[in-house]
Amino acid sequence: MKQAEFLNVVMPFKDKLYRLAKRLLVSKEEAEDATQEILLKLWSKNESMGEYKNVEAFAMTMTKNFCLDRLKSKQAGNLKLVHSNYTDESVSLQRQLEAEDSLSWMERIMEDLPEQQKMVLQLRDVEQYEFEEICELLDMKATAVRVTLSRARKAVREELIKKHSYGIG
Repeated sequence: MKQAEFLNVVMPFKDKLYRLAKRLLVSKEEAEDATQEILLKLWSKNESMGEYKNVEAFAMTMTKNFCLDRLKSKQAGNLKLVHSNYTDESVSLQRQLEAEDSLSWMERIMEDLPEQQKMVLQLRDVEQYEFEEICELLDMKATAVRVTLSRARKAVREELIKKHSYGIG
């Protein structure tokens, strides 16, 4: 694959790679490093890219595995799940604070989910992947993906209801 062809294939989904890395790693810098590392690995596999029927799914799997390896490594003592992509300057300060509060609660709730539920929820509801793509990425059966997603959504919903019913908890 030539450089221009590689860029046309890989660059359209590099932001998805970054968002997945950001979901799994602590900081913007960690996510940027992980994304850069994955892009370098993809470039080194440049010659064999034609073998993969879905380069995006392959890249997302590489990103997931790379980030999970980082989290498991000894240097990962201070890494945690963080996600803060939401800013909208057209809303009032009050609404912005409410949105940031809700996002903060969502992050805390998602932090407590089992790893598989976090991944499925991220890929389906944040990244908008189709069920078939999630099955391929996570090497799961469709039924398992649907059940995992349902359980994750239910857990998030229950925690949000609890928070709104009882206040800060």
